[in-house]
Amino acid sequence: MPTPVSSPRLPALGFGLGLRVEHYEALLERPAGVDWLEIVSENYLVPGGLPLRWLERFRERYPLVMHGVSLSIGSTDPLDEGYLDRLHALARHVQPAWISDHLCWTGVEGVNLHDLMPLPYTEEALAHVVERVRRVQDRLGRRILLENVSSYVAFAGAQLSEWEFLAAVAERADCLILLDLNNVYVSARNHGFAPLDYLDGIPAARVQQFHLAGHEPGERLLIDTHDAPVADPVWALYVEAVRRYGAVSTMIERDDHIPPLPTLLDELAHARALAASVLREAA
Repeated sequence: MPTPVSSPRLPALGFGLGLRVEHYEALLERPAGVDWLEIVSENYLVPGGLPLRWLERFRERYPLVMHGVSLSIGSTDPLDEGYLDRLHALARHVQPAWISDHLCWTGVEGVNLHDLMPLPYTEEALAHVVERVRRVQDRLGRRILLENVSSYVAFAGAQLSEWEFLAAVAERADCLILLDLNNVYVSARNHGFAPLDYLDGIPAARVQQFHLAGHEPGERLLIDTHDAPVADPVWALYVEAVRRYGAVSTMIERDDHIPPLPTLLDELAHARALAASVLREAA
């Protein structure tokens, strides 16, 4: 087990947006309020070509972070060494501030389900994930961030809460956490736990980044759509997260129904104002 470290966080970047094609031209103008950009790693894994040329232009203007959806850290399939090679090559090219993916599994026996599936929160699964995270970090030569996913089902044999599992992975594998506050809220509503219990169970020194996003009500459950504005209860949860964890790099994430950039800039400005207010109170 790695020797515990008192403050493994990397320097904070401020307030950022997910890089989307719809906003390429506008973001090249460096609009006020955008401190950094998050890229979807899989969009840039092919060597050369137009996507990488665009990326090089953004790299000249912003700090970048890489966010993936294909690591499948919880799968029982072997780690995809080809994918890790491409990810490592992209990181060498981009020099991101950090690399993240999801605490989930996305396929089994070579079949990609194209979804972020929750894990059984057991000691066996915990040991399995920790070992794989260590191997990935050794391969990439850096700590990674793992993001909590939204979920709609749970395993009957769970021995730990989701937040206990996430915290244990971070501590035992010596990785960092991308805390998606929308996902915390959605899963809390769907499974009946208190979102503040989740926040209280996460070690503050491991929280490197926040995602803020929107969701939609389904027939019986909340659905994590990332295609709507941040909801008021998620903003309230963000305030509580800043109280607990301090100044953490914060990003607005929109994956569908992409609005004009000024709409996202307004949300980002709101996040900045909320965080500033909380931090002033704490000073």
